[in-house]
Amino acid sequence: MSVIMVDIESDGPIPGDYSMVSFGAVVVDERLDKTFYGQLRPISDLWLPDALAVSGHTREETMAFPEPKTVMQEFADWLHSNSNGRPLFFSDNNGFDWQFINWYFHHFVGDNPFGFSSSNLGSLYKGLVQDTFKNFKHLRKTEHSHHPVDDALGNAEALLHMKNVLGLKIRLD
Repeated sequence: MSVIMVDIESDGPIPGDYSMVSFGAVVVDERLDKTFYGQLRPISDLWLPDALAVSGHTREETMAFPEPKTVMQEFADWLHSNSNGRPLFFSDNNGFDWQFINWYFHHFVGDNPFGFSSSNLGSLYKGLVQDTFKNFKHLRKTEHSHHPVDDALGNAEALLHMKNVLGLKIRLD
């Protein structure tokens, strides 16, 4: 099973009413050279300007993005080609990122290649260092830019640090 670090950007707080406008993914291994980037046309007329602004895109730009069904099928195909067995979903904020990816996969592809679970990088770090007040974000090398591939890459770097330096026992293939 391959660990896939994912980050999403949206124009609101929940899928269905609001839209995922972009997402990035990286296979977590020592190379960090397998990435995916998707941009998706909005699925709703609802959007929050402050939420969309985080992505760096305007509403007009997002309206020209590809259809979600196409992008989600491309992501499913990429996962199939780049994972060893069922992929494992990891993210910085899986409560947020997971809900969008899961909803979009079920709605546009019919099922979720990740299955029914996800893992939270922040919680993993807190358990590893045995302190619920600690934060892993200082372990990133790639700057957190709100471009989802950059953000997923920085989080993957942090997970590799947890494994290689802090002794986290995790299988990465």
